[in-house]
Amino acid sequence: MNISYINSKRQKRRSFILKIIIGISLPWLFACEGSEALYPSRKKGDAAPRYGYGETRMQRESLTSEGGLFGRKNPSQQGGGAGIGVNSFLWRSSLDTISFLPLSSADPFGGVIITEWHALPEVPDERIKVSIFIVGTELRADGLRVAVFRQRRDRGGSWSDLAVDPATVQGIENSILTRAREMRLAQR
Repeated sequence: MNISYINSKRQKRRSFILKIIIGISLPWLFACEGSEALYPSRKKGDAAPRYGYGETRMQRESLTSEGGLFGRKNPSQQGGGAGIGVNSFLWRSSLDTISFLPLSSADPFGGVIITEWHALPEVPDERIKVSIFIVGTELRADGLRVAVFRQRRDRGGSWSDLAVDPATVQGIENSILTRAREMRLAQR
């Protein structure tokens, strides 16, 4: 027998086996996409496992679903409006709560709001800056993080950092959450 004939037969057989393996494994991989094998985690008080950004197994979408890679079938289900990646009630109430501060940046897809330094008229030698982080599409207290920065100007004109009372941060978070709940109730 000719050696080239034997090599071509082996190559055809390997190619055939490779096609069979790919043909079997691809549907199997897509079938496993929504399974419990995604290592869900539980947070304290959760009734169902969490898969990421507050979604439970029933809310999770596959790559081939109607929502596609990043879309959602019904964005208003969890309060995340169209074109916004986080809870819309938390987003709007955050902007309302800090509306007296000038905005430096606001990213509705990442859920980040950062203000510029602002001196209050009552205390012109002190200034504050607020950063708000909204994670997830659910209206939950653990989906909101607020950071407040405070500085004081010395006699030389340079700014130095001051400690911020934790009650101030908690007060801003509570104001945002209260306003968000009011907005949700008003919408119903």
